[in-house]
Amino acid sequence: MKTIFFTLVMGVLLTTSSCVVTYRHMSPPHVVMVKYRPTHYKVVKIKGKKYYHWDNNHYRKVRGGYILIRF
Repeated sequence: MKTIFFTLVMGVLLTTSSCVVTYRHMSPPHVVMVKYRPTHYKVVKIKGKKYYHWDNNHYRKVRGGYILIRF
């Protein structure tokens, strides 16, 4: 009897969904995202922060790649 009750309780606990909510962070539509930097980039420091410069634009490193920075 104990085994059946324990199995039933564990089955209910494992099959029910939890209250965890997952958020997927998406970049806003107006942000330009570049996955890989080209080979002809330059590293520049502006006000102590590191930026990547290529094609007359400045980019900042983020987790998913590089984003365009407007000064």
